[in-house]
Amino acid sequence: MSVSIEKSVIARLIKSGEKFEILVDPEKAMEMRTGKTVDMEDLLATPEVFEDSKKGLRASAEKLNKFFGTNDLETIVKKIIKEGEVQLTTEQRKHMLEEKIKNIVSTISRRGINPQTNTPHPPDRIMRAMEQAKVRVDFDKPPEEQIDRIVKEIQHVIPIKFEKVQIAIRIPPQFAGRASSTIRNFGTLIKEEWKGDGSYVALIEIPAGLQQDVYDKLNSMTHGQVETKIVKSG
Repeated sequence: MSVSIEKSVIARLIKSGEKFEILVDPEKAMEMRTGKTVDMEDLLATPEVFEDSKKGLRASAEKLNKFFGTNDLETIVKKIIKEGEVQLTTEQRKHMLEEKIKNIVSTISRRGINPQTNTPHPPDRIMRAMEQAKVRVDFDKPPEEQIDRIVKEIQHVIPIKFEKVQIAIRIPPQFAGRASSTIRNFGTLIKEEWKGDGSYVALIEIPAGLQQDVYDKLNSMTHGQVETKIVKSG
């Protein structure tokens, strides 16, 4: 296991008065709690389920099977983390909340635009707007589930809206192979086609705030020989 016991925290689930504990990496545990896939090697300090982790008292296979219906460690671990309590220190909660706020700010900055200028708001402006609007970020909810609410709250402070654009792209043959795989990761790939001359054309949909990033990457990959055209916005 890659998690040291010294840096681990207890995740605990109580079922019918019986206590089940595991020792976990706090950040990985919270990632799993919000739905992310986490490798057991990165999560557990020790591959054991305890009745009392401080005393080193392990839960028996019979008891695990009785209360969880299985002895599969991964299944039990997921149930403990998602249904139980992860015991974080005040400092850990503060750090993880700060990281969640940064994630939300970055996402809003990348996706949103100022409708007055059709340009993205920089992250520091988003952060100031959230502070001014007294936005509360929920520690227990994934960032993605909070973004729409937060955007509505900061709209009282700054003009902002989420728009998507569809961009038609043509990559010359000499760059097509490498560029095509990158383009598929930009956003939603609507369609793609390989032309007879070896060139690659695609239609993608991305958040309007990401336009400049996409253009910069395409120009870098093709030494400025890419052709792009906005075919739909809004």
